[in-house]
Formats: sequence, structure tokens, C-alpha cells
Amino acid sequence: MTRKALRGAAPARVIGRRGLLAASAAAVAAPALGQPGAAWPAASVRFIGIFPPGGGTDILSRIWCAKMGEITGHSFVVENRSGSGGNVGTEAIARSPADGTTIGLASVAPLAISPTLYARLPFDVNKDLAYICGLWQLPNMLVVNNDVPARTVPELIELCRRNPGRYSFASSGSGTTVHLSGEMFKQLAGIDILHVPYRGGAPANVDLLAGRVHMMFDNIPQALAHHRDGKMRALAVTGAERSPQAPEIPTMAEFLPGFEITSWGGVCGPAGIPPAIVARIAELGRQAMESPDVRRRFEENGAAVWWTTPEGLADFRRDNEARFAPLIRASGARVE
Repeated sequence: MTRKALRGAAPARVIGRRGLLAASAAAVAAPALGQPGAAWPAASVRFIGIFPPGGGTDILSRIWCAKMGEITGHSFVVENRSGSGGNVGTEAIARSPADGTTIGLASVAPLAISPTLYARLPFDVNKDLAYICGLWQLPNMLVVNNDVPARTVPELIELCRRNPGRYSFASSGSGTTVHLSGEMFKQLAGIDILHVPYRGGAPANVDLLAGRVHMMFDNIPQALAHHRDGKMRALAVTGAERSPQAPEIPTMAEFLPGFEITSWGGVCGPAGIPPAIVARIAELGRQAMESPDVRRRFEENGAAVWWTTPEGLADFRRDNEARFAPLIRASGARVE
């Protein structure tokens, strides 16, 4: 994959408060009273979280669900159905009744990475799901252990070029954005570094702290905490802009033009949900995202508010899949 091809890919778009308001004026509006979907929800809503409880995406999902409960006066019950990189929960969403009583987390892993990574999936990302709205974007952060003699991205690139195959990068698993960030680094920098996949971020961090691996493109909250505790050094973030949580840390794109990878989360449901209900959920979702306390709590967890229309989320997912596919194939990762 060339730099030109990467730069030509559709960039992630994080919408600020003014952008949210402008987008909402031109996007879906709440259905008028008397139309199907205007009374949604009529009872409690089940929200399927596709990753284990307690993780970053679970925390963000629960923040949004709590605000939706306040807005609608009905409870949003989070049910975690984790496994297979989010595929188990996504299948559960796809197989749910298409009446708006069950929605769930739309995520980059099962919807934009798994279609290339897995030989077979128990759902069709184009046919079995209704895309409703975006919620957040969450970049990764490049950190190195304290034994690595590089304090900037250019120094790290030069170090790896002088020592091909000597340095390694950890990931929370093959096919994650943590892994693909490392693959993009290899390609754009023209370096030879070894990928060491782990079964989750926690064991990867243990070995990184111990010096058994040299670097990792970890999720911002944990990476930034280790950096500020002096346990490892943060060199850059993978988003299009610097993180509000650490504006002193540059982006990878400042050194490698075209470098941009973010994890993202949104809302989806089973295919066949009436369009009026989809529009209603998206509109109420926008209202929740405009809440100052939701924005503040998202930012505290390293995420940026990112609302989209249903069509915008579907298009963004499709662009992400096309963008990540060459990286996945080049890495050799494949799950049969």
C-alpha cells in the first residue's frame, strides 16, 4: 500500500459542538408525532455491548446509554456479549427482532476489520445490520519501553532502520487497530519490526513494561497513564489531530503523512428496523452527544464525540473496510 493510497482514503471526521449542531440541522430529524417511530422507545431498550465489561468501549457505551435513559425516560440495559473480536455480540445484534427494542455497539473491529481478517463471518456487514449513528472516535498512542533509546518518532524510525528485525511491537491481538497501527508504521516508515500479538491489552502491557517487547500502539487512556507515571514514553498519537488529553504529544502524521488510524464506536441494530425508528434513535442519539457531561466524560476517557447520520455511519464503515483491507492482507493475519 502506498502513501498516496493511504492519503486518498476517507479521513475520520470528529465533529465538535458547532459541527454537531450544523450536521443535525441538515440530517435526520425526529419523526413527527403520529408517525411510526415517534414514540420510540415505548419500553426499556436492550443495548448489546460486544466487548467485555469494564473496558474503554464498555464505559463509553454505558455513558451514552445512561444519557439516553435520561432523555427518553426509559432504561437502556447494557448486555455484554463478548467474544471473537466483537463478532459474537455483533451476530446477536443482527439476529435480534427488528423493532427497535434491541440495538448495540457498532465497532471498527467486527464491521471494518473482520470482513477481511476472517474467512467466514456469521453475519453480513452489508445485509444483516442497520447503521444508525456514530458515537465516538478513539485514537491510539505509540509508546516505547524506557529501555528504547528513542525519544521521538524520527529517532525511533532511524533506530529500527539501523537494526532491521531487532525491535518488536505488541498488540492486543491480530486484526485490532492496535495491530494495524503497527503495520501502517512499518509500511510508511519502511522499517522491519516484529509483530507480537497477545490475548488482550493487559498481557501486552505487562511484557511492554518488563521490556520483553519494545513498543505498542495502545489505547490512549492506559498508554497515557503509563507515560505520565514514567513507566514508558509516549511518542505520538494515531489520530488526525493531537489529543486534547495530551496536546504536547504529536501525531504520527506530523512525521509520516497519511498516517491515521482510530478506533470508533457507533450504534447499529438488526436490518429491517423501520426507517422512522432508525431516524428517531439517531436524533435522540445526537441530543445525548450534545450533552456537556457526555462530552466531558468521553474526553476523560480519551474519546472524541463523533455523531453521524445513519448514511454517514454506513459510508464511513465501508470506507474503513476498504482502507484496512490492504493492511490486513499485507500483515498475513487470517482467521479460518
